[in-house]
Amino acid sequence: MNKKGQALVEFVIILPIFIFMLLAIIDIGKIIYLQNNLESQLSRVVELYKNGQTYDEIAKELSLNDEEIALEIKNENNDKITFYLKKEMTIVTPGLSVIFENPYTITVNRVMTYG
Repeated sequence: MNKKGQALVEFVIILPIFIFMLLAIIDIGKIIYLQNNLESQLSRVVELYKNGQTYDEIAKELSLNDEEIALEIKNENNDKITFYLKKEMTIVTPGLSVIFENPYTITVNRVMTYG
């Protein structure tokens, strides 16, 4: 019996699964990292808004356009404002786009009440 041939066949079977898992871990880690980054930037957006800065001043100070981050501020009622930050990221893992749409949009929001 040829042990080298058996090991080669097993390696060829396992390699694509290993590569898929590795790329999936990298993509999911990147999603978590970007979501955490957006959360921290959103805290800064709310702080700047409370200090009276306008939409354009906030976007310029945080360089949101340079990082391709979309800022949306909705005044839904007279007593609450909702802030949204959105960023798109491309999923590189083949097949993972079945679970996540490609490009995947990461959205974080915060509601500020006053009155």
